[in-house]
Amino acid sequence: MSSTPAASVLFVCVHNAGRSQMAAAWLTHLAGDRIEVRSAGSNPGDAVNPAAVEAMKEAGIDISAETPKILTIDAVRESDVCITMGCGDTCPVFPGKRYLDWQLEDPAGQGVEAVRPIRDEIKRLVEGLIAEIDAEAAKRRAGGTRTS
Repeated sequence: MSSTPAASVLFVCVHNAGRSQMAAAWLTHLAGDRIEVRSAGSNPGDAVNPAAVEAMKEAGIDISAETPKILTIDAVRESDVCITMGCGDTCPVFPGKRYLDWQLEDPAGQGVEAVRPIRDEIKRLVEGLIAEIDAEAAKRRAGGTRTS
């Protein structure tokens, strides 16, 4: 297998403390090094949401050492896919990038019971994203066959 990732994905939410942290963790967990993963926030919080940490721990993924990071133009420029989660248009737009907006409830201030369904929805979306990226990579390896 090639050491070059099939794609680079950036997850963005306002505080980079809940949704984007969970999404980045799921993608890293499920795709390994096949996909480069980043996460950031337009207005990062001081720490990752404890309920998000607990919900991910229940799924066997430890995000307790993660810290919210500021969204930078370079992070967007270096990513193939930028996925926003409630930050609206605060994510810079560059030609040639793929942008998705996942409408997810904000887990801020909620307990782990409320965060679990958000965690599970993020996992479902990440699994779909991996399937799309893997299919695109397979097409490129097969010679870039395009349909019109």
